[in-house]
Amino acid sequence: QRVRIKDAGRPVSGYVESMACDEEKCLPPSSVDFGFELKAPKPTTGQVAPPATDEKIAEAVRENIRKPQEDVTAVEQLEQLEALPPPGGIKAPLKWTFDIKKISEQEYELLFIADLIKGWTFYSQHTSPDDGPIPTSFHFEPGTHYELAGATLEEGGKKKSGMDPFFGVEVVKFTEGPVTFRQKVKALDSSQPITGYLTYMACDDSECLPPTDVEFSFGLAAGAAGQAAAIDPASGLKAIDQTVPSIKATYVEPLGSCGAEDVARDSNLLWTFILGFAGGLLALLTPCVFPMIPLTVSFFTKSSKDRASGLRNALLYGLSIIVIYVSIGLLITGVFGATALNELSTNWIANTLFFIIFILFAFSFFGFYEITLPSSWANKSDAMADRGGLLGIFFMAFTLAIVSFSCTGPIIGSALVQSATSKMGPFVVMLGFSSALALPFALFAAFPGWLNSLPKSGGWMNSVKVVLGFLELALALKFLSVADMTMHWNILPYEVFMGAWVLIFGAMAAYLFGLIRFPHDSPVQKLSATRGAFAFLSLALTVYLATGFFYNDDTKSYNSLKLMSGLAPPATYNVLLPDAKDALNTDIKSKYPSFTKCANNLDCFKNYEEGVAYAREVNKPVLLDFTGYGCVNCRKTEEHIWVAEEVKSKLSDDFVLVSLYVDDRKALEEILLSIPRQEKLRNVGNMWADFQIVNFEQNSQPLYVMMSPDERVLAAPRGYKEGVQDYAEFLKCGLDTYEQMTEEQKKGKEDKRLGVN
Repeated sequence: QRVRIKDAGRPVSGYVESMACDEEKCLPPSSVDFGFELKAPKPTTGQVAPPATDEKIAEAVRENIRKPQEDVTAVEQLEQLEALPPPGGIKAPLKWTFDIKKISEQEYELLFIADLIKGWTFYSQHTSPDDGPIPTSFHFEPGTHYELAGATLEEGGKKKSGMDPFFGVEVVKFTEGPVTFRQKVKALDSSQPITGYLTYMACDDSECLPPTDVEFSFGLAAGAAGQAAAIDPASGLKAIDQTVPSIKATYVEPLGSCGAEDVARDSNLLWTFILGFAGGLLALLTPCVFPMIPLTVSFFTKSSKDRASGLRNALLYGLSIIVIYVSIGLLITGVFGATALNELSTNWIANTLFFIIFILFAFSFFGFYEITLPSSWANKSDAMADRGGLLGIFFMAFTLAIVSFSCTGPIIGSALVQSATSKMGPFVVMLGFSSALALPFALFAAFPGWLNSLPKSGGWMNSVKVVLGFLELALALKFLSVADMTMHWNILPYEVFMGAWVLIFGAMAAYLFGLIRFPHDSPVQKLSATRGAFAFLSLALTVYLATGFFYNDDTKSYNSLKLMSGLAPPATYNVLLPDAKDALNTDIKSKYPSFTKCANNLDCFKNYEEGVAYAREVNKPVLLDFTGYGCVNCRKTEEHIWVAEEVKSKLSDDFVLVSLYVDDRKALEEILLSIPRQEKLRNVGNMWADFQIVNFEQNSQPLYVMMSPDERVLAAPRGYKEGVQDYAEFLKCGLDTYEQMTEEQKKGKEDKRLGVN
């Protein structure tokens, strides 16, 4: 480059950027600074500083470039800078996991376990740092709460010593994993974590990655089962392993032989079918469906050659209805998947959306507008029905499904949402719905004389729709309540929810008495016996709901109504009564921040580690309660089993209650990565759900687990099961096992003191 000099006293400086490649790969673009001193009598070569992570390699490159008589080619420079990180994304050839082994009350062994991707190596602690590659090293943050006991030991894996092809020196490296590094520590204050970072360097046959730091944090407060965390090199997230070895070992074979394993299963499918069947019966009474029954049955009986063929066609028509609606259920499960459907029950976005949809359904039933499918669908289906035969019968049923959607759609939507917590739920609920819908067509085709006993179509069918609208309005609040509790909005506490239900059912009673009218209603000239009965039933239900505001001295809260279990928020979630938290033991609260009041004014912890630590202090067993704000069966257990004196006394006096909400959407301070499941944990609910899955291999709630303070399972865990006496026996089983275990431990210590074998 020729230049024109204006001031020879100032150097010409800058940088040159280049990119070098060989037959296998390219290095990232690199820049080299240069500076030309123009006062010199003759030209000199500029000083350069190529970027490198290893100072020895960088110095070798500098030496070559300082020699102007040597022509260093790009390929030669590439060979010299082989250890520079290659482009093409972040590589993580090592996966680090961590564990803690408790040796004595104060002594622990920290375990660092490295697993290698095939083809990669990393360097031992015993490789000299002056020879080129960076050895693995451990750096502990200094503190007065612990002391290191000896050096870090390494074991396992496949170790190789010899000449390294990259650096041309003797090294010690690991070629296969897993490799375990052990560091003993003496804990002077186990409430504080031991933190630091480790450094390693990994290479394969073609490249070396720059030295990588991995942060770690060992929490000793939970004892031998404390957890460690690391920054995952691939994701940049702090990784945690919540597996507790003592739980895993005794979950399969509990310490006590009493009780029977009660794993949550799809045992509610019968009730799901009944729910769908009831929805189908309601749909039959709507003005979109009811008038079709005599018309369709008459068509089959009159257009058929004989009674047998008419009956056959009607049965095929009913079967077609079942096939159509069941196919809808299977399609929903196939599209969204069982896991996604289960998550809908507690997801705040889904529940808010359901709230809006149910409000729209309600006002549609009230007659302010209609929700219909495109008329072209019905026209095309009707044209196919005119072809006759099996295909024609099927499309007659399909036409019914389309034209009746304005009445059946809200009912189907409600039933599907309620059944979405089970992978078979949508299928079963649609089977029940379609069976109820198809049944009258088959029965009246078999017994045509029954048609004469059917009530005539009229204004009563619109009244059925309006009543369904009130029910949709009430159910809408249930979904908003789930979103409110999981997100901690505090907009729909117990008083507001129950007050709204009292108003809704009071308005329904007023409507049935003829005091309120909607767009398609005619004036009520005379109250029929049937309408009057439903009006008084609605009034009685309104009074019943109002009793939910009575004060319960036992729970220090409102009176929980059995019919509202799983629908209303917990009675303790209120704003008008004195805060139960004011009665908390301040000494415990100051030491354990998660200590609070849970269902029925029971003391509980909402953090696992804190609950177990307190159990060790007071020497009581732990009742681990995996629950959720949107868990219907959890509310049933709390409001109708835990309130019984034989159960409540044990929970308050004999156990340390730890309630972990798996649907709590409160964000964690930072996103974590579950090491066993390789899933991100973004909120408190994610963390406790992960804890349940990795230790108990199931994700359904409720799940009740009794453990000793040293984290061993006392009896087979229990899911939802009705019956106060059965639950009391479950608790007694765990207590008996714990007392027996405690006595054996005392006897063992006494025998040891006396020298008895």
